[in-house]
Amino acid sequence: MKSSATTIQDYLKQLPKDRIEAITKLRKEIIKNLPEGFEEQMAYGMIGYVVPHKIYPKGYHANPKLPLGMMSIGSQKNYIVIHHMGIYANNDLLNWFTSEYKKASPKKLDMGKGCIRLKDIEAIPYSLIGELASKITVPQWINMYESAFSSAKSKSK
Repeated sequence: MKSSATTIQDYLKQLPKDRIEAITKLRKEIIKNLPEGFEEQMAYGMIGYVVPHKIYPKGYHANPKLPLGMMSIGSQKNYIVIHHMGIYANNDLLNWFTSEYKKASPKKLDMGKGCIRLKDIEAIPYSLIGELASKITVPQWINMYESAFSSAKSKSK
């Protein structure tokens, strides 16, 4: 469920108690591990971790007024969701995460291309999510992001 909250505190107030605790714990783990340069803010209706315009003025290509997003966490109807664009863009990171998830959680991984769905709050591998947050620096993410567009442009020629 996309939220219309404009602050993280307002977002958290809208959540059920068990989700507040889980999202708060995820935030702490992500912030503790997030490389320098990323900022936490409301983005795309969730709590986002973005490259701010002061570092990457171009912003997100589809809407340059928005900062370049890398990761976000949110609460959906039946699960907590983590979107991580790095696991979508980097197969090595995806392979590392899927392998480590099996060791860190008793639950089967429920995942789309860059979307991790966590249905059982008791089985969230918080430290693994923190480690995932640490895996891509701002310069690496900008390079991956821009490389994806240069590859797409060269394929279309």
